[in-house]
Amino acid sequence: MFQDPLFILVAIAVLAVLAILLFGIGGFAKGGDFNRKHANKVMRYRIYAQAVAIVAILLFVYFRRVGG
Repeated sequence: MFQDPLFILVAIAVLAVLAILLFGIGGFAKGGDFNRKHANKVMRYRIYAQAVAIVAILLFVYFRRVGG
């Protein structure tokens, strides 16, 4: 499974979502000027990363069922 490039892509995408989410939560917790300027942009990046991760997961599941 760890030699499968699609699995590695899924793992990287999920870890990227986690990193962006933690970065955003840290910004919210700290507050201040950075949070006011960048909170929406960081959470928008999280949504984009989640969309990529979901598509990658769906492709992984599809190709596993088809036998590819």
